[in-house]
Amino acid sequence: MVDTNPFLPVSSYDGSYPTGTQVTRRKPIVLTFFFGLLAVGLFAPLLIGNNGSDNAHLNENQHGSLSTSNSKKPEPLRPVTRGPASGVSEKSNRLFANTNGNLPAYPWNNTMLSWQRTTFHFQPEKNWMNGPMFYKGWYHFFYQYNPSAAVWGDIVWGHAVSKDLIHWLHLPLAMVADQWYDKNGVWTGSATILLDGKIVMLYTGSTAEAVQVQNLAYPADHSDPLLIHWVKYPGNPVLVPPPGIDKKDFRDPTTAWLTYEGKWRITIGSKINKTGISLIYDTKDFINYEKLDGVLHAVPGTGMWECVDFFPVSKTEENGLDTSVNGPGVKHVIKVSLDDDRHDYYAIGTYHEKNGTWIPDQPEIDVGIGIRYDYGIYYAAKTFYDQNKNRRVLWGWIGESDSEAADMQKGWASVQSIPRTILFDKKTGTHLLQWPVEEIESLRLNSNEFNQVTVQPGSVVPLDVGPATQLDILAEFEIDKEALEKATGSNVTFSCSTSVGAAERGALGPFGLLVLADESLSEQTSVYFYISKGSDGNLKTSFCNDQSRSSAASDVNKQIHGSFLPVLKDENLSLRILVDHSIIESFAQGGRTVITSRVYPTKAIYGAAKVFLFNNATDASVTASLKIWQMNSAFIRPYPNDKKF
Repeated sequence: MVDTNPFLPVSSYDGSYPTGTQVTRRKPIVLTFFFGLLAVGLFAPLLIGNNGSDNAHLNENQHGSLSTSNSKKPEPLRPVTRGPASGVSEKSNRLFANTNGNLPAYPWNNTMLSWQRTTFHFQPEKNWMNGPMFYKGWYHFFYQYNPSAAVWGDIVWGHAVSKDLIHWLHLPLAMVADQWYDKNGVWTGSATILLDGKIVMLYTGSTAEAVQVQNLAYPADHSDPLLIHWVKYPGNPVLVPPPGIDKKDFRDPTTAWLTYEGKWRITIGSKINKTGISLIYDTKDFINYEKLDGVLHAVPGTGMWECVDFFPVSKTEENGLDTSVNGPGVKHVIKVSLDDDRHDYYAIGTYHEKNGTWIPDQPEIDVGIGIRYDYGIYYAAKTFYDQNKNRRVLWGWIGESDSEAADMQKGWASVQSIPRTILFDKKTGTHLLQWPVEEIESLRLNSNEFNQVTVQPGSVVPLDVGPATQLDILAEFEIDKEALEKATGSNVTFSCSTSVGAAERGALGPFGLLVLADESLSEQTSVYFYISKGSDGNLKTSFCNDQSRSSAASDVNKQIHGSFLPVLKDENLSLRILVDHSIIESFAQGGRTVITSRVYPTKAIYGAAKVFLFNNATDASVTASLKIWQMNSAFIRPYPNDKKF
């Protein structure tokens, strides 16, 4: 039943559309805008293959082809158009945006498609998906979900619970699009746990007229630890787009935090022309809102800010902080999802509570123009403070990079990343450290260790680990110091995305691991480091993931992802890789830089998937030490019909 002691005061809502929803304005505030064993032969010929990446440029004499034999005539693959504009909700595989309908569809079979489904990442039982919290002993995850098909559309809120963030129980849908103010979708929202332990949920609804509005919901029974039933506030919406903000540019409210005045504060993503902004509101009751003049932050040229997140990090402690914490020894992070490029960016800076503004520590790496959470396929990420273990946990959405036709054939699309803890990187002062939550280690089974393996230039070393589709890999690399000293400096700047990937040979790289590779290496995904020396003698390290030879299929995105990686004096290169069928999550230097990939091999699946060490440098040998665990599957259970569990 509905809580008989509601935390909300009675509303004066009269049922009409609130053109001037209860918002008052403060006095103007001036805002300044900132914005690894036996070498099996020379490696280079094995690596040079058909590169299907839009971002990897190959000279004609540098590549051959990956041939496939099939008797079925491929059909043209065309983009799917549907539904109203949806912001973060709609799948956007931009590989297919400029194909003019001429890209052939690969003849996937059920054996291939069944292998792609992950085993320890959270995903719905079927169809398509996209505000976590911990409450009364359970982790709750609410997610955008299409119960009807494996594409975007008919967005409602799925709901699942877990005791450990690994094993999950699906619950009934939390909210469906059944009101005028969310008729076109129940979109992104955030939960706030109040001082008395009760919960409020703010979420964006798209009205029947496609206006983005903010709505309030709360549990029907706060004593229910599973929070199965939810009530929408009868006076919704509680916020509508303010003057000067387009009706389709007002979405994704954050978790609220307390101000020194005892008010709750939220921020909402928007834009003005091409300037991304985060609007800021104060409230005492989550019904009536006071809009602050100015914005929390703004960056020109970044476009629409979706799924804004705002949270504190400790400069001194190895634990997370509640969202409301501020003061000495605390920095604040703004994270935004850019609708223009579908990547998540963050920056670290200082929050000024009195006027509700945030200033980046380094404007040249401001949010949206600097550091990303993840340099692969990772979007719409959201953190929550886990008061059970005093940590801040990050979850992100891993979309598909195959065709929607393939998604429809396999009957599902999209996965959540493994939850990651977030800490301030005290060594750099500019980065966050992301690391898989410790609970994932409970899935580790038997392991294999490889110590001090020398990998000569131009060689590949097979690692006998058995089945290689569910792995947790820890690796450390040490490059020959003499080669480092002898290397000649150059003015040429290396970039993962504009290189030819792991086939690009330099004096000091690339070197790393090949995962989801078949015996012949005709399919492989390379996770590697590339070191270059500048004309000034300084070393620069890049961390990359090359998907260009990951699949023989023609209708998948095979980009080369990566970024510059800060490596400090006396640090060895370290790497952790989680392989779960079609997902590869890679963490370099303790999580300073992260890359997530979706790959769709046609040969390197089931028992044919293998792991190799490789070193494609021309001058430097590399010594590697690794520990590789087989990983068990997580239990992700459907909601029982008898409701006993």
